[in-house]
Amino acid sequence: MSTAAFVASHARDAMFTRGLRAFFEYRDLGIAAATRGKVVAHVIRAAQGQAFAGQPHRHRVEFQLVYVLKGWIEFEYEGQGVVRLEAGSCVHQPPGIRHREIGHSEDIEMLEIVLPADFETEEVTAVEP
Repeated sequence: MSTAAFVASHARDAMFTRGLRAFFEYRDLGIAAATRGKVVAHVIRAAQGQAFAGQPHRHRVEFQLVYVLKGWIEFEYEGQGVVRLEAGSCVHQPPGIRHREIGHSEDIEMLEIVLPADFETEEVTAVEP
């Protein structure tokens, strides 16, 4: 058995950085390195003092899951309408689904798991109802 891919991430050592969206901060959990890019997992939280802009977009992924740890967030999903997620809520965003964020609480914190780790995001004109 190999332990080369073992990783443990602790809140006490957490470092958040800016990432895909300027109004969020991301904490890398080390999963991308451990899986050689197959999976990324990070905790996302609101970046204080940053203006929110929820542009319609889609991700070129194989799998994407969002689990809300704290606060709330609202998305508009293609074919689903508006979905409000609160602490304890989970959503599987199918590959390529058009979506946009409508709003979030100041204390939003969520876990996101995506395959592959290095994925593309494409801005789109609108989210179709």
